Amino acid sequence: MKRFGHSLRGRLLAWLLIATVVMGVLALVDTWRDAVQTAQTVSDRVLTGSALAIAERVVVAEDGSLEVDIPYVALEMLTSAAQDRVFYRVDGPPGTFITGYQQLPVVGVPAGQVTAFANDTFRGEPIRVATLQRSASTGIRSVPFVVTVAETTIARRQLSEAILLHSALRLLMMIAGAGTIVWIAVTVSLRPLHRLGETIAQRNPDDLQLIDQAVPSEVEGLVETVNTFMERLGGALKALRQFTGNASHQLRTPLAVVRTQLALAMRATSLDEAREAVRKGDDAVARAERILAQLLTLARLDAAATGRQQPKGEIDLTATARLATAEHVPAAAEAGIDLGFEGDEAVHVRAEPLLIGELLRNLIENAIAYAGHGAEVTVRCVRADGTARLEVEDNGPGIAPERRGAMLTRFVRDEGSETAGTGLGLPIVEEIASLYGGTVVLDSGAGGRGLKVVVRFGLTEERAHPAGRE
Repeated sequence: MKRFGHSLRGRLLAWLLIATVVMGVLALVDTWRDAVQTAQTVSDRVLTGSALAIAERVVVAEDGSLEVDIPYVALEMLTSAAQDRVFYRVDGPPGTFITGYQQLPVVGVPAGQVTAFANDTFRGEPIRVATLQRSASTGIRSVPFVVTVAETTIARRQLSEAILLHSALRLLMMIAGAGTIVWIAVTVSLRPLHRLGETIAQRNPDDLQLIDQAVPSEVEGLVETVNTFMERLGGALKALRQFTGNASHQLRTPLAVVRTQLALAMRATSLDEAREAVRKGDDAVARAERILAQLLTLARLDAAATGRQQPKGEIDLTATARLATAEHVPAAAEAGIDLGFEGDEAVHVRAEPLLIGELLRNLIENAIAYAGHGAEVTVRCVRADGTARLEVEDNGPGIAPERRGAMLTRFVRDEGSETAGTGLGLPIVEEIASLYGGTVVLDSGAGGRGLKVVVRFGLTEERAHPAGRE
């Protein structure tokens, strides 16, 4: 069942829009405050200019009273398309009203200042009030007076709203432009992924070659992961094919022998003949079982090599070899082989105990099978030249020097030996050794007789450089 996740393009666009809207709202709030302040500052300057124009027309009459000739051009300064209403009043010394709207509120001017502003209401309408303190001179004394000018706030509000609207329109255009740019940019940026998907979709199911295509750096990790998976899958499929082919080829002969012996047992005319046929059939089954076990071991080794498995822990190679040798003493004695072990010093390597046990089992069983009755087989484990050296040596017929290299190839048997084998023992040993960085060398035994198999492993770091040594 195909599952669809969120669109990368949609998610990027959504995050952009959300972030832009939040920042836009904050910007609009700040813009509204600035717009109100700007409109108020501009209008206050006009109010101050109008009050000054009226104050210039205030004079002292002959009787000492104040007179004022209102210059209506000063009031026209406050007219606007918003049809704001304008109010004024002029007051003389305290308690003396000269002219204008007597009910118009007057703003108290703080000490040290000559002008003050305030928001108020008049006749049920919000107004902005400016009060100016001045004095008129008679030549002998000065007569103080106060000029108050006010206007309704329609024009101020409209100016603030216009500034806010223009800012909002610019912000919306910016969001739309950014959204379009992100949409186009993401679409273009995703094209390599679409091409990558098309390339993989067009592949044959058996095509497990590594992906070699230019992709964005953010996707390189994904491509490397896919390549690693395809490499492992290819190795697993290869191992499966090899196992299937080898099993069908190697098991065919033992199974044919089993069927033949069963047929002979059925036609046997005596109990001894039937027992002999059954014995041979049982030997063939045991051989098939051995072949199958070795093929499974090879399959596991192939899978481990493909998956780049690393040693998981540290083992004492000497103790492991001593235990494996002890387990094979009964079988060696039954075959007339003198099996022994040499090595007292602990030798530590990084390896998997089960696979090292399989390596030892193959080496010891090969020596028991091919050394011959009355031979001696020695297993030893020593530290030499900074490496762990595992040896299995016998004084049997050995292998001709020119044939030793080929014996590490799968299914290659020693033509000079009369003992039937599978041709898998030594290849398994080499593959296990190589899995842990080891090497396998076939050499002659002591005095040039027999065969000595030498397996070298790297010592663990802390064991390779004991304390106190350089």
